[in-house]
Amino acid sequence: MARIIAIVNQKGGVGKTTTTINLAAALSLSGKRVLLLDMDPQGNASTGLAISRKLRGVSIYNVLVDGTELTEAVKETRVKNLHIVPSHIDLSAAELEIGDQGGRTTKLKAAIEPLRTRYDYILIDCPPALGLLTVNALAAANSALVPLQCEFYALEGLSQLLKTVEMAKSSINPGLVIEGVMLTMYDKRNRLSGQVAEDVRKHLGRAVFNTIIPRNVRIAEAPSFGQPVMMYDPDCVGSKAYMALAAELLSRHKRKAA
Repeated sequence: MARIIAIVNQKGGVGKTTTTINLAAALSLSGKRVLLLDMDPQGNASTGLAISRKLRGVSIYNVLVDGTELTEAVKETRVKNLHIVPSHIDLSAAELEIGDQGGRTTKLKAAIEPLRTRYDYILIDCPPALGLLTVNALAAANSALVPLQCEFYALEGLSQLLKTVEMAKSSINPGLVIEGVMLTMYDKRNRLSGQVAEDVRKHLGRAVFNTIIPRNVRIAEAPSFGQPVMMYDPDCVGSKAYMALAAELLSRHKRKAA
Protein backbone atom coordinates (compact mmCIF):
# COMPACT_ATOMS: atom_id res chain seq x y z
CA MET A 1 0.00 0.00 0.00
CA ALA A 2 1.48 3.31 -1.09
CA ARG A 3 2.58 5.89 1.43
CA ILE A 4 1.23 9.25 0.22
CA ILE A 5 3.31 12.36 0.92
CA ALA A 6 2.19 15.92 0.15
CA ILE A 7 5.14 18.24 -0.48
CA VAL A 8 3.74 21.55 0.67
CA ASN A 9 4.66 25.16 1.39
CA GLN A 10 2.52 28.17 0.51
CA LYS A 11 5.65 30.24 -0.16
CA GLY A 12 7.01 30.10 -3.69
CA GLY A 13 10.66 29.61 -4.54
CA VAL A 14 11.52 27.26 -1.67
CA GLY A 15 12.48 24.27 -3.82
CA LYS A 16 9.14 22.46 -3.48
CA THR A 17 8.78 21.23 -7.06
CA THR A 18 12.51 20.57 -7.34
CA THR A 19 12.29 18.46 -4.20
CA THR A 20 9.23 16.57 -5.42
CA ILE A 21 10.89 15.66 -8.73
CA ASN A 22 14.24 14.68 -7.27
CA LEU A 23 12.94 12.87 -4.21
CA ALA A 24 10.57 10.90 -6.45
CA ALA A 25 13.46 10.01 -8.77
CA ALA A 26 15.75 9.10 -5.88
CA LEU A 27 13.11 6.79 -4.38
CA SER A 28 12.62 5.21 -7.81
CA LEU A 29 16.36 4.66 -8.21
CA SER A 30 16.28 3.04 -4.76
CA GLY A 31 13.93 0.41 -6.18
CA LYS A 32 10.59 1.88 -5.12
CA ARG A 33 7.57 2.23 -7.40
CA VAL A 34 6.66 5.91 -7.35
CA LEU A 35 3.80 8.02 -8.70
CA LEU A 36 4.14 11.82 -8.79
CA LEU A 37 0.95 13.88 -8.85
CA ASP A 38 1.44 17.38 -10.25
CA MET A 39 -1.16 19.50 -8.44
CA ASP A 40 0.35 22.87 -9.38
CA PRO A 41 -1.39 24.66 -12.30
CA GLN A 42 2.03 25.88 -13.44
CA GLY A 43 2.88 22.27 -14.29
CA ASN A 44 6.58 22.64 -13.54
CA ALA A 45 6.94 19.10 -12.21
CA SER A 46 5.51 17.80 -15.50
CA THR A 47 7.92 19.94 -17.53
CA GLY A 48 10.82 18.91 -15.30
CA LEU A 49 10.15 15.26 -16.16
CA ALA A 50 9.95 15.94 -19.91
CA ILE A 51 6.15 15.76 -20.21
CA SER A 52 5.58 18.55 -22.75
CA ARG A 53 2.26 20.37 -22.79
CA LYS A 54 1.21 18.83 -26.11
CA LEU A 55 1.80 15.33 -24.70
CA ARG A 56 -0.10 15.77 -21.43
CA GLY A 57 -3.56 14.95 -22.74
CA VAL A 58 -5.62 13.81 -19.77
CA SER A 59 -4.36 15.61 -16.66
CA ILE A 60 -5.11 15.93 -12.97
CA TYR A 61 -7.63 18.62 -13.95
CA ASN A 62 -9.78 16.04 -15.74
CA VAL A 63 -9.56 13.75 -12.72
CA LEU A 64 -10.74 16.40 -10.25
CA VAL A 65 -13.29 18.23 -12.40
CA ASP A 66 -14.58 15.63 -14.88
CA GLY A 67 -14.29 12.55 -12.70
CA THR A 68 -11.87 10.84 -15.10
CA GLU A 69 -10.19 7.73 -13.68
CA LEU A 70 -6.71 8.51 -12.40
CA THR A 71 -5.30 5.56 -14.35
CA GLU A 72 -6.17 7.36 -17.60
CA ALA A 73 -3.93 10.30 -16.64
CA VAL A 74 -0.83 8.33 -15.62
CA LYS A 75 2.20 8.84 -17.88
CA GLU A 76 5.57 7.08 -17.90
CA THR A 77 8.75 9.12 -17.41
CA ARG A 78 12.36 8.57 -18.42
CA VAL A 79 13.07 7.29 -14.92
CA LYS A 80 12.47 3.60 -14.33
CA ASN A 81 9.69 2.94 -11.77
CA LEU A 82 8.57 6.61 -11.85
CA HIS A 83 5.20 7.62 -13.28
CA ILE A 84 3.50 11.01 -13.28
CA VAL A 85 0.00 12.45 -13.50
CA PRO A 86 0.64 15.78 -15.24
CA SER A 87 -0.91 19.15 -14.58
CA HIS A 88 -2.47 21.66 -16.97
CA ILE A 89 -3.08 25.41 -16.79
CA ASP A 90 -6.82 24.65 -16.63
CA LEU A 91 -6.18 23.43 -13.09
CA SER A 92 -6.05 27.08 -12.00
CA ALA A 93 -9.85 27.17 -12.44
CA ALA A 94 -10.50 23.85 -10.71
CA GLU A 95 -11.03 25.36 -7.26
CA LEU A 96 -13.91 27.45 -8.61
CA GLU A 97 -15.36 24.56 -10.60
CA ILE A 98 -15.47 22.08 -7.72
CA GLY A 99 -15.89 24.62 -4.92
CA ASP A 100 -19.64 24.10 -4.54
CA GLN A 101 -19.65 20.35 -5.10
CA GLY A 102 -20.16 17.75 -2.41
CA GLY A 103 -16.97 16.02 -1.31
CA ARG A 104 -14.89 18.83 -2.80
CA THR A 105 -12.06 18.34 -0.28
CA THR A 106 -11.72 14.58 -0.81
CA LYS A 107 -11.88 14.25 -4.60
CA LEU A 108 -8.17 13.50 -4.87
CA LYS A 109 -8.30 10.95 -2.06
CA ALA A 110 -11.11 9.06 -3.79
CA ALA A 111 -9.27 9.17 -7.13
CA ILE A 112 -6.02 7.82 -5.65
CA GLU A 113 -7.52 4.91 -3.74
CA PRO A 114 -7.67 2.37 -6.63
CA LEU A 115 -3.95 2.95 -7.38
CA ARG A 116 -2.54 2.66 -3.87
CA THR A 117 -1.58 -1.00 -4.26
CA ARG A 118 0.40 -0.31 -7.46
CA TYR A 119 2.97 2.01 -5.88
CA ASP A 120 5.20 2.21 -2.85
CA TYR A 121 5.13 6.01 -2.74
CA ILE A 122 2.82 8.67 -4.13
CA LEU A 123 4.26 12.19 -3.94
CA ILE A 124 2.02 15.22 -4.45
CA ASP A 125 3.53 18.49 -5.66
CA CYS A 126 1.20 21.10 -4.14
CA PRO A 127 0.69 24.63 -5.48
CA PRO A 128 2.22 27.59 -3.59
CA ALA A 129 -1.06 28.38 -1.85
CA LEU A 130 -3.23 26.98 0.94
CA GLY A 131 -6.38 26.69 -1.16
CA LEU A 132 -8.67 23.80 -2.13
CA LEU A 133 -6.04 22.01 -4.22
CA THR A 134 -3.64 21.86 -1.27
CA VAL A 135 -6.46 20.83 1.06
CA ASN A 136 -7.27 17.96 -1.34
CA ALA A 137 -3.64 16.88 -1.19
CA LEU A 138 -3.61 16.99 2.62
CA ALA A 139 -6.88 15.05 2.76
CA ALA A 140 -5.36 12.30 0.63
CA ALA A 141 -1.91 12.17 2.24
CA ASN A 142 -0.46 10.14 5.06
CA SER A 143 1.99 12.94 5.77
CA ALA A 144 3.16 16.42 4.79
CA LEU A 145 6.79 17.19 3.95
CA VAL A 146 7.76 20.86 4.15
CA PRO A 147 10.73 22.27 2.18
CA LEU A 148 12.15 25.33 3.92
CA GLN A 149 14.77 27.55 2.28
CA CYS A 150 17.86 28.59 4.22
CA GLU A 151 17.17 32.29 3.77
CA PHE A 152 15.90 35.24 5.79
CA TYR A 153 12.16 34.92 6.57
CA ALA A 154 12.49 31.12 6.36
CA LEU A 155 10.14 30.62 9.30
CA GLU A 156 7.69 33.27 8.12
CA GLY A 157 4.44 31.60 7.14
CA LEU A 158 5.42 28.25 8.62
CA SER A 159 3.04 28.67 11.55
CA GLN A 160 0.13 29.26 9.15
CA LEU A 161 1.09 26.17 7.16
CA LEU A 162 1.23 24.06 10.30
CA LYS A 163 -2.20 25.39 11.30
CA THR A 164 -3.56 24.34 7.91
CA VAL A 165 -2.12 20.85 8.39
CA GLU A 166 -3.73 20.67 11.83
CA MET A 167 -7.04 21.86 10.36
CA ALA A 168 -6.90 19.10 7.75
CA LYS A 169 -6.02 16.59 10.46
CA SER A 170 -8.90 17.58 12.73
CA SER A 171 -11.57 17.95 10.06
CA ILE A 172 -10.89 15.61 7.14
CA ASN A 173 -7.83 13.41 7.73
CA PRO A 174 -7.21 12.26 11.33
CA GLY A 175 -4.19 10.18 10.30
CA LEU A 176 -2.25 13.08 8.78
CA VAL A 177 1.17 13.78 10.31
CA ILE A 178 4.11 16.06 9.59
CA GLU A 179 6.66 13.93 7.75
CA GLY A 180 9.30 16.51 8.49
CA VAL A 181 10.89 19.78 7.48
CA MET A 182 13.78 19.72 5.03
CA LEU A 183 16.24 22.55 4.53
CA THR A 184 16.91 23.65 0.95
CA MET A 185 19.14 26.14 -0.86
CA TYR A 186 21.88 25.90 1.74
CA ASP A 187 25.02 27.88 0.89
CA LYS A 188 27.94 26.97 3.13
CA ARG A 189 29.74 30.15 2.08
CA ASN A 190 26.90 32.23 3.47
CA ARG A 191 26.86 32.73 7.23
CA LEU A 192 23.11 33.40 7.08
CA SER A 193 22.41 29.89 5.76
CA GLY A 194 24.14 28.37 8.76
CA GLN A 195 22.28 30.66 11.14
CA VAL A 196 18.91 29.83 9.59
CA ALA A 197 19.62 26.10 9.74
CA GLU A 198 20.57 26.44 13.40
CA ASP A 199 17.42 28.44 14.20
CA VAL A 200 15.12 25.99 12.40
CA ARG A 201 16.62 23.03 14.25
CA LYS A 202 16.31 24.93 17.54
CA HIS A 203 12.61 25.56 16.94
CA LEU A 204 11.60 22.26 15.32
CA GLY A 205 14.08 19.73 16.67
CA ARG A 206 13.70 16.18 15.39
CA ALA A 207 11.12 17.23 12.83
CA VAL A 208 13.98 18.56 10.69
CA PHE A 209 15.70 16.08 8.36
CA ASN A 210 19.43 15.65 8.85
CA THR A 211 19.98 15.90 5.11
CA ILE A 212 20.34 19.45 3.80
CA ILE A 213 19.91 20.29 0.11
CA PRO A 214 22.64 22.69 -1.02
CA ARG A 215 22.50 25.43 -3.60
CA ASN A 216 23.84 23.69 -6.69
CA VAL A 217 23.87 24.86 -10.29
CA ARG A 218 23.27 21.31 -11.54
CA ILE A 219 19.98 21.14 -9.61
CA ALA A 220 18.92 24.39 -11.28
CA GLU A 221 19.96 23.25 -14.76
CA ALA A 222 18.41 19.78 -14.76
CA PRO A 223 14.72 20.76 -15.30
CA SER A 224 15.52 22.51 -18.58
CA PHE A 225 16.70 19.11 -19.86
CA GLY A 226 13.59 17.35 -18.56
CA GLN A 227 15.61 15.29 -16.10
CA PRO A 228 15.98 14.88 -12.36
CA VAL A 229 19.43 15.98 -11.23
CA MET A 230 20.67 12.42 -10.60
CA MET A 231 20.17 11.62 -14.29
CA TYR A 232 21.58 14.94 -15.45
CA ASP A 233 24.71 14.74 -13.30
CA PRO A 234 24.75 11.74 -10.93
CA ASP A 235 28.03 12.76 -9.30
CA CYS A 236 27.18 16.34 -8.35
CA VAL A 237 26.53 17.36 -4.75
CA GLY A 238 22.85 17.97 -5.51
CA SER A 239 22.36 14.39 -6.73
CA LYS A 240 24.11 13.00 -3.68
CA ALA A 241 22.00 15.17 -1.37
CA TYR A 242 18.68 13.99 -2.83
CA MET A 243 19.80 10.36 -2.76
CA ALA A 244 20.73 10.89 0.90
CA LEU A 245 17.32 12.46 1.57
CA ALA A 246 15.57 9.44 0.05
CA ALA A 247 17.72 7.10 2.14
CA GLU A 248 16.90 9.05 5.30
CA LEU A 249 13.18 8.98 4.49
CA LEU A 250 13.24 5.23 3.85
CA SER A 251 15.16 4.69 7.08
CA ARG A 252 12.58 6.69 9.04
CA HIS A 253 9.75 4.63 7.58
CA LYS A 254 11.56 1.36 8.22
CA ARG A 255 12.03 2.29 11.89
CA LYS A 256 8.37 3.24 12.24
CA ALA A 257 7.28 -0.04 10.68
CA ALA A 258 9.52 -2.12 12.98
